[in-house]
Amino acid sequence: MHNKRWWVKRLNNVLYIHTHDSGRVLSPYGYKVPTPEMEKFAGEAAVFRNAYCAGPTCSPSRAALLTGTYPHQTGMLGLAQRGFSMDYSRHLVQYLNRNGYDTALCGIQHEAGWYLDKGQGASVIGYREDLTRENGGYRQEDLVDWDAENSLQVCRWLRDRSGDRPFFLSYGMYATHRRFPDRPDPDINPDLAIPPYPIPDSRQTRKDFGGYLASVKSADACFGRVIRCLKGEGLWDDTIVLFTTDHGIANPFSKCTLFDSGIGVALMLHVPGGMTQGKVIDSLVSHVDVFPTLCELLGLEKPDYLEGVSLVPLMTGEQDQVRDDIFAEINFHTSYEPVRCVRTGRYKYIRCYDTSYLKINRSNIDESLTKDYFGERGLHEQKKAEEALYDLVYDPGERRDLTKDPEYGSVLLDMRKRLEAYEQKTKDPIRDGLMEVKPGWKVNKKECQKASSENPEDYV
Repeated sequence: MHNKRWWVKRLNNVLYIHTHDSGRVLSPYGYKVPTPEMEKFAGEAAVFRNAYCAGPTCSPSRAALLTGTYPHQTGMLGLAQRGFSMDYSRHLVQYLNRNGYDTALCGIQHEAGWYLDKGQGASVIGYREDLTRENGGYRQEDLVDWDAENSLQVCRWLRDRSGDRPFFLSYGMYATHRRFPDRPDPDINPDLAIPPYPIPDSRQTRKDFGGYLASVKSADACFGRVIRCLKGEGLWDDTIVLFTTDHGIANPFSKCTLFDSGIGVALMLHVPGGMTQGKVIDSLVSHVDVFPTLCELLGLEKPDYLEGVSLVPLMTGEQDQVRDDIFAEINFHTSYEPVRCVRTGRYKYIRCYDTSYLKINRSNIDESLTKDYFGERGLHEQKKAEEALYDLVYDPGERRDLTKDPEYGSVLLDMRKRLEAYEQKTKDPIRDGLMEVKPGWKVNKKECQKASSENPEDYV
């Protein structure tokens, strides 16, 4: 057994830092992007190389992370700003409120209302304090400057706070959400970069990726400022620092898909005591594992509704793995696209439930030069498989469907059973058929091309 209290002198603080739509396109995960502060942090944290979100769209992913349950269990089937909500009594913030924590939000949250509405989300979720700066004067392209203002606000709060109660502080950034910054940066030359898989390399897609590089550079500067403040105020050795993002980068075949490019996420965790320093963990883990991990690290009793498992045994070296597979889902992003997957260390099985529409839901892809590139080359003609099986050792890009290959027959049966087991255990409503759109939900028709369409006929 590991020493259960090696990480705690008392109830530790928790600093939760998160970006928007970054996937793993960060230098600690091998990408040539300008994130030196995050890379430095990786040397002081546990770096999980095979972490996955539970739903590759913003609100469902965050709801799963912060409740330790799956999107269809939380009720967060789609985007909060489009009328979807959740059981906030199960949110990590309310759980920590009940356990004697001061809780504060600075910047983005995406679990309640419109994420740029200061105050609305914090009060609904249950944060005791909202530190977020006003953002009304910013263009979306300039919201990275709002991130910077919020990072300074975090530093002021860490400097000025008093009292002995531990804190949970969420610092959320708009970066690397679209729209990307459009100011020229002399340090960024898109033509010397290459877009991340599965995006083709072209002048158009490189220019688009250059916007991501500018956005992530800003996020990294904010990240570094907050970490330096934490250390400068003498809080580093009393604070668990969690860094992650919600899902994959906002590109076609990434965000809002169950390919690894959509569900694969960065996840780094610093725990006082040194055990996590520079530790790289290859084991399969899920966002739903974060809540139970924090419970164990903080010495708090786990709620009985948690679906995840603690990652502490991986960090201590007691176990090489804590789960055999992960589950992820899509319900609503802008249009209804019910899809489920299960992934093991080697195989991925994806099932699309709306068999009446197996084309690409184009409104579920953020507008961009990269989307335009695909649109000019027949995106509307592309098809999705009703079900697909991938051997991730020989096909890490998930492009060769093996469901019709007899050599993989037993694997296919096993993966179907795994998915069915998740659906039964978690009472997934997809078992009862396709969902009806409820009043108050803003949902595009599945044939709609653009999420922000002004044509009323493009909505359900």
